[in-house]
Amino acid sequence: MRAGATDARRAAVLGSPIAHSLSPVLHRAAYEELRLTGWSYDRFEIDESALPGFFADLGPEWAGLSLTMPLKRAVIPLLDEISETAASVETVNTVVFTEDGRRVGDNTDIPGMVAALRERGIEQVDSAAVLGAGATASSALAALARICTGEVVAYVRSEARAAEMRQWGERLDIEVRTADWADADRALRAPLVIATTPAGTTDALAAAVPERPATLFDVLYDPWPTALAARWSMYGGAVVSGLDLLVHQAVLQVEQMTGRVPAPLDAMRKAGERALAAR
Repeated sequence: MRAGATDARRAAVLGSPIAHSLSPVLHRAAYEELRLTGWSYDRFEIDESALPGFFADLGPEWAGLSLTMPLKRAVIPLLDEISETAASVETVNTVVFTEDGRRVGDNTDIPGMVAALRERGIEQVDSAAVLGAGATASSALAALARICTGEVVAYVRSEARAAEMRQWGERLDIEVRTADWADADRALRAPLVIATTPAGTTDALAAAVPERPATLFDVLYDPWPTALAARWSMYGGAVVSGLDLLVHQAVLQVEQMTGRVPAPLDAMRKAGERALAAR
């Protein structure tokens, strides 16, 4: 049984840099909606070297942690157990502390991506394209393994990255073909395009958006819209944003940490939208 609404419980997001994180806004909105008056959610600037010490100082009042870069893999040796989903990409973005003191890691980015797409009516696609090859790209492949029945083409900048993406494809049992970033404009004709690159990287592709684009999932949320997403919307294509992903993965985190199901998706999204508008 989880602690009650008035019992003091703590949660936080860790990473570096962390000042930009919207996670406190989303989780606090959930606590308010769920009337968990004793719960708090903070942010801490923590890098890999400081992570073990932070864990060593955690008391029994802690319910869970959200993790962002560069901690999603560094945290794994500090945990007692990780879920199959997290193990599939060797990436943990959620830690829940159980009543018996165990530290359990999970990855809510993957089901969060699937849920964000499902919300827009995307249940299944016969092929897809991924722009980029970082940690988010591997999570995108894991999400596509659940909904894509055919080939995924990953557009990358180096052969080393290409080899990594092909290896993830083999591990996740999804057909991955790699292509050079110089040809990334070809990706835009896929039924589903997932852009996982840093801000500004896809701006030059905006001019290549086809007249009738299908669905773009751009994992960025600030600044928003990206040049690619803006052009995509202008041409009538469906766009799933990084805020959609952030909210859906945070919903799953709140449910795991508090034991309250369902978490208040609408209230969390509105809080995120207000925070971004204020920036």
